[in-house]
Amino acid sequence: MPRGDKSKYTDKQKRQAEKIEEGYKKRGASAKEAESRAWATVNKQSGGGKKSGSGRTRSASNGKKSTSKKSTSTTKKSSSGKKSASATRKSNPGTKRSTSK
Repeated sequence: MPRGDKSKYTDKQKRQAEKIEEGYKKRGASAKEAESRAWATVNKQSGGGKKSGSGRTRSASNGKKSTSKKSTSTTKKSSSGKKSASATRKSNPGTKRSTSK
């Protein structure tokens, strides 16, 4: 399947892309740019075209929506990494704080 092939998309996704593309054209985007943005929007909303393979979706019986198993990159800071302002003040009691009145 060549890059950019739209055969794996559902009819609904194709209709959505068409409507979105028209909207971008109305706002002044070129035809090529409008098509590119429209498909990017459809991919963002639906997760792309139809996927093959087993284990892609969850069963309907548990009532949960199908999701991909991509991990989001959340970085955890160590407990000693960054102190809160109040913790810093408590450990440095001799420093003066300016107050505005």
